Amino acid sequence: MITPNPNLQVLQNRLNLPKKELILEIELNGKMKFEQLLNIIYNQFGICHRVLSANVEYVQGRSFGSVQLYISANSEDCRELELYLNKNKLLNTTVEYLCRKYS
Repeated sequence: MITPNPNLQVLQNRLNLPKKELILEIELNGKMKFEQLLNIIYNQFGICHRVLSANVEYVQGRSFGSVQLYISANSEDCRELELYLNKNKLLNTTVEYLCRKYS
């Protein structure tokens, strides 16, 4: 007998949620490497991103500075990402990105 995968159902429900375009600014404080953070955002949360700006300095293998990411994600994924960043004490700000369309 084949049983349905509950993770697949959750994934299908998330695909139907409307996505928002956001600009996420994160302050790096040396607790997490910049490359590791980008990897977690993409692999763990499934959020595609583009780096808009990054001012990152490396001191003894630790990342300090700030980074701005353009992300497109639904509200549930954004909430989970924000909880993760707060849990790891990474100061973050999210601004909704609105693009004016001309006809």
